[in-house]
Amino acid sequence: MKRVAIVGCGGSGKSYVARELGRWLSAPVTHLDAVYYDDDWNELPKDKFAELQRDLVAAPSWVIDGNYNSTLQIRLEACDTVVFMDMPTPTCLWGVLSRQLRHGHGQNKGNGIYNRIHMGVIRYVLTYRRKMRPRVLAKIDEYARSHAQVVILTSRRHARRWLSETAAG
Repeated sequence: MKRVAIVGCGGSGKSYVARELGRWLSAPVTHLDAVYYDDDWNELPKDKFAELQRDLVAAPSWVIDGNYNSTLQIRLEACDTVVFMDMPTPTCLWGVLSRQLRHGHGQNKGNGIYNRIHMGVIRYVLTYRRKMRPRVLAKIDEYARSHAQVVILTSRRHARRWLSETAAG
């Protein structure tokens, strides 16, 4: 495991898993929110965002967390491991809201914690399993399943256990 793409709904624990894996693998960690948004929440142009990801995945080792379905293919084709954080909607909603309580609104802490909660974020979390999840799974099947290990984590306990086994392994 040297090149890991972590995907899943907001609040699912992607950033936590990325930080832990990066530490255990001694691999650089990139939180795509940090790449896509500047300090004032301006979005990077889509072509530059895709180009930057192509540069990131050319490295020999990396952990990248973030969904960004429009550029997911870039990460999936280059990874050797996909971690899909397939958490239930209430878990993700609680993850988003509890992060808000812990870190405040509109904060960028530099460690994958991006708190910019508005109705669009809540709507995204509430509809993720129905709308986005099938699209992400289809892309995993199309662009990664043939060459990468696919890990699907379905609860926070499952994620902690997998991380512990990975670190021990």
